[in-house]
Amino acid sequence: MKGFSHVFLSRSARLERSFIIATFAHDGTERRIVRPQDPAEQTACYSGKKKDHTVKNVLLVNALLVILFLSDTYGGRVHDLRIAEATPYPLPAGSGLLQDLGFLSFTLPEVEILMPTKKPRGGELSLEQERANQALHQRRLRIEHVNSSVKRCRIVKDRIRLWKEGVRDLVMELCCALHNFRVRLNPWQPMV
Repeated sequence: MKGFSHVFLSRSARLERSFIIATFAHDGTERRIVRPQDPAEQTACYSGKKKDHTVKNVLLVNALLVILFLSDTYGGRVHDLRIAEATPYPLPAGSGLLQDLGFLSFTLPEVEILMPTKKPRGGELSLEQERANQALHQRRLRIEHVNSSVKRCRIVKDRIRLWKEGVRDLVMELCCALHNFRVRLNPWQPMV
């Protein structure tokens, strides 16, 4: 009977499951690369945050923590928000998207954006806002677990030295596929 559990769910459980499936999260991830020889490419790939030359991607994850979408690769200088704005996300209408404050002005039509409340300058958050932020953080933290699961493969975590065109992207795609294989083999707790 494995694989047919959806047949035996009650109506309320099916509604809860459809809510879980309609929740998504996105986050950026950086990978270190060898310092490029071309000065223009050096400038494009230098990440001031990591103080190193990197390339970036944005991952889109569903509530079951399966990677649905991997963005194009950009140099480390490009902010995650700009990558997300240049990427057409395939999200259904009425779904929710969890994101951190790095994507502050990012919106999608007919998609509810779930994001923590930013602390006002010189002020404090109320107790309800702090608790709401903590609850969102606990849900959104799961995408960080997905990033670390992808980077379990050392070729993605360490400085990649492959120069051939498209190989770095292929390595990232394969590591995301390995993560999806692991999650389908041993399902994780869903992002509720």
